[in-house]
Amino acid sequence: MLRTGVAVGAALVVTCAFGVTPARSSPGPPTLAGPGFQVAARLGVTSVSPSRPYTVTFASDGLKQRYTPYLTAAVAQMRAAGVRIGIGGTESVDPGRCPPWGHIQYTQTYRPLNRGGYSRGMPCPGPAGGVAAGGIVTMDSEYFDGTWHIAPYQLRNTFVHEMLHTFGLDHPNRDLDGDGKAGAYECVTGPGGVRPVMCSPNGGYKSASSAGRLTPYDMAALRAMLANARRAG
Repeated sequence: MLRTGVAVGAALVVTCAFGVTPARSSPGPPTLAGPGFQVAARLGVTSVSPSRPYTVTFASDGLKQRYTPYLTAAVAQMRAAGVRIGIGGTESVDPGRCPPWGHIQYTQTYRPLNRGGYSRGMPCPGPAGGVAAGGIVTMDSEYFDGTWHIAPYQLRNTFVHEMLHTFGLDHPNRDLDGDGKAGAYECVTGPGGVRPVMCSPNGGYKSASSAGRLTPYDMAALRAMLANARRAG
């Protein structure tokens, strides 16, 4: 079975500090969940900056060339929602160290979670003021060497799924069938059977023209996190 990500339950080892001024006290609690989205507040991430820039970078020129087409549509949607994000160049990636503030680094290795077909997207934990500070996406090399079958639409959605993890979004699965656990694919479903791209083990659009794009649920999540930052000042 294809696995496109895991709940962000383990944090990067932080060996750097971020020069972000702590936010003033908020007039109300942040929005951490809604129909089709869940924020990973347990890692200390509650919001996305509406003013500071985020940059997607890559561990090599080869990865930048290969990965960029999977990200362009979602990055454009994020900008339209109010996130100051762009696709940048290459830089060294240390999977155990948070990148410079606002960098979302992409790299690739064999089975980053020691399980076939799993990739990993991790935010820098405990950012100042709860504002997403960046993170690292490690894609499973099996998608590209022929050892793990993945449909083209699933691969596109996986790239976006993992990037949204670095912004602090978690899997929005819920116990919809009443069996006492939030199982695979148990997520709110919209018209045409579309689940949030953050749904586990995989969600998002299935058509070639729409795969790799955020659904309305995921867009609502980003807008809520931007509003959290504005509320906090």
